[in-house]
Amino acid sequence: QRFIYLQPTKTMGCYKYMEELFRHKQSDALRFLLRVRAWEYRQRPKMVRCTKPSRTDKAHRLGYKAKQGYVVVRCGVRRGGRKRQNHRG
Repeated sequence: QRFIYLQPTKTMGCYKYMEELFRHKQSDALRFLLRVRAWEYRQRPKMVRCTKPSRTDKAHRLGYKAKQGYVVVRCGVRRGGRKRQNHRG
């Protein structure tokens, strides 16, 4: 089993804690969370408007603010490379 024990310090805030948690993607808690989220995303339509970002620490680093005018949309993207050959002359 993979347990990650994060040592909380006085300077470690909420976003720092979340960042540390997402850094250890093989931990049991995060593997379960990502597996459940992936299943939920497959049940929904390809494009869906979210009420709030699923990773608030990352969203704030990218410039998100929880105020009017900011919209969060989850969009499914096909995996894999280009199927049809692209002829190059």
